[in-house]
Order: sequence, then structure tokens, then C-alpha cells
Amino acid sequence: MIVYLDPSALVKRYVAEKGSELVEKLIPEAEALGTSLVSRAEIVAALAKAIRLGALEDEEALQARETFEGEWPDLVRLAISERLVERAAEAAWEHSLRGYDALHLAAASTWKELLQRPVALATFDRRLWQAAGDEGLAPWPDDLPALLDTWS
Repeated sequence: MIVYLDPSALVKRYVAEKGSELVEKLIPEAEALGTSLVSRAEIVAALAKAIRLGALEDEEALQARETFEGEWPDLVRLAISERLVERAAEAAWEHSLRGYDALHLAAASTWKELLQRPVALATFDRRLWQAAGDEGLAPWPDDLPALLDTWS
């Protein structure tokens, strides 16, 4: 299985939170793991926010960042281009997505087209998960809406 990890899924590799155990099971099953270049900034920003909110101590967040940055080269990193941003703008409009969510959808869709193989889009964002299925990607986890409802 080829897996595109959006930041809501990828961060769960570095911070223990709801869904982390699912991501930990998914990663070894993947033939390839990819994400957009912008995920690098998004993950580091999420770790900094966790410090501000008191969810992580400085040292825990620093260790998580170091682990993430050490694993970053192992990910397929999809570049951001004018064409990708154009495609993201269309996805934002069509699916009523936030900007970066639309960018991740466009990147995963582009990767699928380049590979000419199925790609799973791993996300814990309900709207992006739905849009992934609408765009011919395999949304992961399989039943995110039910999963989110049990966590509420």
C-alpha cells in the first residue's frame, strides 16, 4: 500500500494522542510513505503549539522534533508547484476545504496519477477524508467518521 500522510496523521507518529496507535500499525504496512514539503513546517508548528498549550514539555517536543527531522528524508516529499497550488485551489472550492488540506489532497492525487497506482490518504480530518474518497483516493482510516464519533 502506498500512503500519503497529511500532518494530522503524520504528527501522531511523534506525539502520543488519539489515533497514534493506528498510525503506528499503518506505517510498517506501507510500501511507500509520502507527504507534501509543507508538512515539515506544519509538524514543527504543531510541536511548538503543543508546548504553548502545555501538552508537551520542552524536552519532549524537542525529542519529537529531532525524531521527525531524522525520519524526514525517508519520506517521499512531494514538491509544491504552481500547478499543484492551482489544483489545490480547485479542490478547496469544490470540496470546501481549508487551504493546506486542499494542498494535501492535490499532492496525494498528483502522486497517484504519477505512480498510476492506488494511494491511500491518511488523515484525521473529516472533511479531507471525505474529499479523498470523492477524488478516487483510498481514505484512511477506513471508517474515520465513526472513529471520530467514538472519541468525542
